Amino acid sequence: MAKKITIAIDGHSACGKSTLAKDLARALNYLYVDSGAMYRATTYFFQLNDIDLDDPLAVDRCLQEMELDIRIGPSGHSELYFREILLSEQLRTVEINNLVSEVAALPSVRKHLVSMQQRIGTDSGVVMDGRDIGSVVFPAAELKIFLTASLAVRTLRRSDELHSKGISITPEEVEQNLRHRDHLDSTRKTSPLIKTPDAVVIDNSNLNREEQLEMIVALAKLRMR
Repeated sequence: MAKKITIAIDGHSACGKSTLAKDLARALNYLYVDSGAMYRATTYFFQLNDIDLDDPLAVDRCLQEMELDIRIGPSGHSELYFREILLSEQLRTVEINNLVSEVAALPSVRKHLVSMQQRIGTDSGVVMDGRDIGSVVFPAAELKIFLTASLAVRTLRRSDELHSKGISITPEEVEQNLRHRDHLDSTRKTSPLIKTPDAVVIDNSNLNREEQLEMIVALAKLRMR
């Protein structure tokens, strides 16, 4: 019987990490956890409470009061609830996109959420995607993927995603946002986005969804032996 492993997927915004992680979890019958959604939910909560990100006391107080509940949905994916409300489209607005990297750069926020993520992944059989999963959350993960794609491809993907939700935004604005988030994610002092030496780098600029999944399922099965 194949052993259960932990799979960490890291990479910049709009590389398709969540899509890959969901497909992979479904193919392997693993639990999928979207760590990015946890940072988006925290950003959403800060917005609701008009928190000044430069006020560490206010940030800490808000984190302690944050009523964020993580549940396993019928699909086997983690779901985020705030005061019994399922958070989904609320977390994918332009406003959240523009602010989430700044919130995620706060050391107290990362410490709080990393602790939650590690508790969720205590047992193996987990696929988690984010920015610091292989480097900080699960440094001993049996399979680490660093996903990348060209800026042009990422801009097109994010533009299509936003337009499908009725959000009006130009490709230039999307590209500017991605460049800004890339810079913040890679240069923050706490848990910056890095490629660990043991990560497998996959550029999916020219891969379709099925090709990408087939490649990584094969890698996962090698590590399950």
